Order: sequence, then structure tokens, then C-alpha cells
Amino acid sequence: MSKNILITGCSSGLGLALSNLYLENEFTVFGISRNKPKIENKNFHFKHFDLSKVENIQKELTPFIDKIEEIETVYLNAGALGDIKEMANLSIDEIKDVLDVNVFANKELLDILAKSKVKNIIALSSGAAVKGSKGWGAYSLSKASLNMLINLYSNEMLNTKLLAVAPGVIETPMTDIIRFEVDDKIFTSAKILKKGEIQRAHDAASRLDEVVKRIDEFESGSFIDVRKI
Repeated sequence: MSKNILITGCSSGLGLALSNLYLENEFTVFGISRNKPKIENKNFHFKHFDLSKVENIQKELTPFIDKIEEIETVYLNAGALGDIKEMANLSIDEIKDVLDVNVFANKELLDILAKSKVKNIIALSSGAAVKGSKGWGAYSLSKASLNMLINLYSNEMLNTKLLAVAPGVIETPMTDIIRFEVDDKIFTSAKILKKGEIQRAHDAASRLDEVVKRIDEFESGSFIDVRKI
């Protein structure tokens, strides 16, 4: 029987690469995103939903997730970057918009998944969760909170292995904004990002799959940077 994978933010970037990787390996993939990906495969099941609509997640996504009998791995991949700004210029509402997608939406999803049979949950985090670089305020706050969210749920979802994983820098629409639109003279971390390793999405997807294959090596609830293992 084909194993089931659930992926949020499956329409582009890493989420699309993960979807294609598992479909190529004959898994059944359940995808959730705002836009429908260009995937034609009988083993792909899609739910159109905008995860920023946090108040509707339980109602809209519970039936979609409940129909999956057993889930091998969940990738909580959908995320928002927010504007690159100094903290003094960043409003509470702007921070909340990022937290809604990166933290609160995942909290709602974890509450649904806690009632399902799930082997592994991988939440896509970032090195920004532990490094407070100028300009990354909303994103860094959200990813630090995501790491703790995963840690907390690991103490409650005892039959599931949960990890927060930083995949490294990936060539995606999100990083394109940083690479090509952010003034790296003001926000110097953008310059460091441009000069560092930038992975193709399918390579990053393969590295994440390797983390899952090695998942017994890691303590549930921990934060892992793939560049350091």
C-alpha cells in the first residue's frame, strides 16, 4: 500500500519539489495551498486553502485531513516572509500577519493532526529562528515561535516524531525577494545570503527526505539545521 504524505504550501518552491519527489517515488501526496500546483498524477490529492485564514482552518481542513487513514510524514512547509524592515518601522499588524501563517496556522493544523495517526511531522524553520539579523524581525519571531511550538507539541503527541528543520537557503520566490529586491547595504544579512550556498528546490527536498530517513537519530521536539548534520 502506498504511504501518505501531507504537504502545505505545495504549489511552488520547496513544497512543489517535495510533492514531485514523493510522487516520483510512488507515495500518495495530499497537498494544501492557495494555488493549485501543475501536477497531473492520480496519487495527488489537492485542497485549495489560504492558511492565512486561520479562523477557518478547523472547519475547512479537518475533513480533508481526517480522510487520510495513516500519514507517514507531514511537511508544514507553507510560510510567509513579511517585509524586510527595521523593528521600529514594523507594525504589530505586520508582525501578526506573518505569525498567522508561520505559527498560528500550524498550531491549528497540529490540533487536527493530533487526532490522526501520524508518524512524522517536519515543520520548516530557518536559521533566522536563532539569529536576530536586522530587517528579519517578523520572520525571525515567527520561526523562533514555531520551534517552540514544535517542542511543546512533542510533549503531547507522544506517538509522533516532530522536528523543526532549517533546510538552508533555497532558490524560491521568497528568497528571490531577498536576493534581488532588498537593499543589502542597509540589511547586510541579505548580502551574506547572496554569497552563500543557494540550493535548488529539488536538492533541498532530497536533503529533507534524508532527514526523515534518519529521524530516529534526533530527539522529538528539537530544532535541526540540515547544514550542521
